[in-house]
Amino acid sequence: MSGLAGQVALVTGASRGIGAATAEALAAAGAPGVLTARDTKKLEAVAQRIFDAGGAATIAPVDLTEADSIARLANALAGRWPALDIMVHAAAVLPELTPVIDIDQVALTRALTVNLLATQALIARFDPLLRKSADGRLVYLTTSLATAPRAFWGAYAASKAATEALVDCYGQETRNISKLRVVIVDPGATRTEMRARAYPGEDPASVKAPEVVAERIVALLGEQFASPHRERVNHA
Repeated sequence: MSGLAGQVALVTGASRGIGAATAEALAAAGAPGVLTARDTKKLEAVAQRIFDAGGAATIAPVDLTEADSIARLANALAGRWPALDIMVHAAAVLPELTPVIDIDQVALTRALTVNLLATQALIARFDPLLRKSADGRLVYLTTSLATAPRAFWGAYAASKAATEALVDCYGQETRNISKLRVVIVDPGATRTEMRARAYPGEDPASVKAPEVVAERIVALLGEQFASPHRERVNHA
């Protein structure tokens, strides 16, 4: 049996891409998942694939722009399970690529709300459940743009840089006073809808599938590492 068997996992952004692939990989490893995203039909499709493969999953449609929704989700999980062993935070939004002087304030506010503020709310609400686990782990999906920004990516890079700093600080704050461990994963170039929007002329076959990243995340969750831990997933 996998070392993750029976562990409870929460996956955000689980309706597609890396989030969906990770939810399926966790279920295959025996970790029942709570899958969150805004799109109920896509979540249902992911859950059905998990069921068909013999796994277990619960869908919980949540809009991360609504802090109350995050609080309700945390309360629901606390009412069903005594602890949360794994939280994989893959949800993020990509604002339009544009020069800094042309950034739309509404789009930037949404990016900051989903990418940064929702992350803080998730950490705050699920910290008690994660600490109750004998081996709680938070996995945050970042981007190389957080530390190496490029022209026209200012809005997205800024939102992810701020969030990465937030998650890193959380890892430092918890490492000596709890069993909780924090992992910051840069998936690298991956075949997702977000990447297809950013690179419309790119051959999808030239970048790795989300399943490659998911497999590494699941493997990493079974390893020992100091918190906060960082790594990049290269092409298989």
